[in-house]
Amino acid sequence: MGDDGARHLSAARRRAPLRRCGPGRYAVAFGTEDREVLRALPVQLGAAIAARPEDAVFRRLFPPAYADDANAEEEYRSMVRPDLDEARALALDTLAKTADATELSDEQLDAWLRALNYIRLWLGTLLDISEDEPDDEPEDPAHLLYYLLTAWQELVVSVISEED
Repeated sequence: MGDDGARHLSAARRRAPLRRCGPGRYAVAFGTEDREVLRALPVQLGAAIAARPEDAVFRRLFPPAYADDANAEEEYRSMVRPDLDEARALALDTLAKTADATELSDEQLDAWLRALNYIRLWLGTLLDISEDEPDDEPEDPAHLLYYLLTAWQELVVSVISEED
């Protein structure tokens, strides 16, 4: 790659909307429109769940542990659902509240990752997206948003995976 190639790679990393800036610290440089989406979607998902928590669209967020045993499933849900709900709400709240941040901690970025995953699962279910999607991806706004969320999630995973 040589010095010139390394210089270009270094410049590209500086322009990335998310990058590691030190041990346990991440610089955030998303644009205004992206930050608006990052602020709004967690609130929308939280409101949708609060309005209809048992709606089938949330099945991917709350998959059954005992699909063939209703009693075991009910007991399981009564034990773990409150903790899962609390963790999900905290992750969504953290994403919404830190959408305008210029720097995140490990804990905050982990919450971003979890919140982006919840939002992608919800939107993917609404759009009936499966792993068997055809090669010709729809380009309507909802699908484009889903693909943007996927890219952001991949970016967060990539940045978290980098060594200090």
